[in-house]
Amino acid sequence: MSQASGNGDSEDEATTRLPRRHVLRTAGAGALGLGLGSAALAATLPDGGASHPEATPIPTPRDLGSVGQAPHLPAGFTKTFTSRFVQADGLRQHAVVGGEGPPLLLIHGWPETWYAWRLVMPALAKHFTVIAVDQRGIGLTDKPKSGYDTGTLARDMVALMDALGHQRFAVVGHDTGMPIAYALAADHPDRVDRLAVAEAILPGVTPSPPMIGSAQVNNRLWHIPFNRLADVNEELVRGREGIYFGWQFATKAVRKLPLYAVDHYVRVLASGHDALRGSFGWYRALDTTSAQDLRRRKHPLTLPVLAIGGAGSLGGNVAGTMKLVAHDVRSAVLPGSGHWVAEEAPQELLAALTTFLAPYRDQGRGTRPPAAATLGK
Repeated sequence: MSQASGNGDSEDEATTRLPRRHVLRTAGAGALGLGLGSAALAATLPDGGASHPEATPIPTPRDLGSVGQAPHLPAGFTKTFTSRFVQADGLRQHAVVGGEGPPLLLIHGWPETWYAWRLVMPALAKHFTVIAVDQRGIGLTDKPKSGYDTGTLARDMVALMDALGHQRFAVVGHDTGMPIAYALAADHPDRVDRLAVAEAILPGVTPSPPMIGSAQVNNRLWHIPFNRLADVNEELVRGREGIYFGWQFATKAVRKLPLYAVDHYVRVLASGHDALRGSFGWYRALDTTSAQDLRRRKHPLTLPVLAIGGAGSLGGNVAGTMKLVAHDVRSAVLPGSGHWVAEEAPQELLAALTTFLAPYRDQGRGTRPPAAATLGK
């Protein structure tokens, strides 16, 4: 996938032509049945926005990675949610948006996309306007060569929410989305009402394991130094995406993810030259992020925080990390779940989020998109 430019359908259509070797051999033909209808409308910017004045229609996302090309979505999903491209601060971001109520931003982890949240999004949309975004470098969002530190990634989220007309919102972040969500709450405290995070560490804050640790720790964490490498990781993984990413999904799960979901992620990661580079960008910026987190830690968060761990993965350690940087931390450990909590334990995750977000939902905080905002045709 080339960097998204929004300049026409020909570039979008080119991203769907994938080499057959990139597809997981173990996925049956049914796993590749992606024709669930095209995504609906593309977002444009609110008229008259001071920060983002341009209001140019952007092509509707229809490529692999959009709602219209996502396999096995929950019943009625496409009636509630649509894919949108949002141009803000020079970055074209892909977000899946739907529902009613105060805004709730969902930030996925590695090596996933917005699709990781699909099982919890319909229930959340009954009470919230749900925005599930592809991070910079991932899925259908642009893949520039820089800007993968969490300070910049948090600003991406602010620009996205500005463009959608949301001044204040709640945030849920998983895996790499957890440090991004933390940076968002720390760097922009006036924007975030409540923060829920799951299954990650905070670079520069969480104590690092020894270089030579137990085999179990090594199996869980070896991808972090590997992903930080400059070029050789891309050379080793390209053409073998099914092996590398399939192993990641299999070994970090208690309840195995369905093959169609793993295949979908692999297809997205194998969809273009920049896809692997973009997926490794967060890890290659860890030195910068670690220095940023050390500064953030000096000013602990005061907003309510929910720290979520899978019982078969990080468990209560997520709360232990967040207590180093926040005053008001609650813990939820999801039984029977490994690392991929939104896909392994969607009902348990929903129960935890429903309780935690209830005060935010009931107070009706957040700003809906202004009436002047229009949708591209």
